[in-house]
Amino acid sequence: MTLVTVYRAFNPADAHLIRSRLDAAGFHAVVQHELAALTMEGYSQAAGGILVQVPDVEAESARTLIEATEDDPSEGPGDASPD
Repeated sequence: MTLVTVYRAFNPADAHLIRSRLDAAGFHAVVQHELAALTMEGYSQAAGGILVQVPDVEAESARTLIEATEDDPSEGPGDASPD
């Protein structure tokens, strides 16, 4: 199983919010690079952010769900973007 990044955030709250929504929809989402991004101030952006990943077979559907969530500002985080 190969993991694919479907969302990149620069704070853990946004990453875990997306992971939680994906989990609730039945995806097998994980958060990667969270601790590395939190080790130094500003390192999250330099390191490429905190990644939300799913198995490659779920990636397209997961991105569709994330994009649908972002279309409604009351539903999604405001300062991160999908990959």
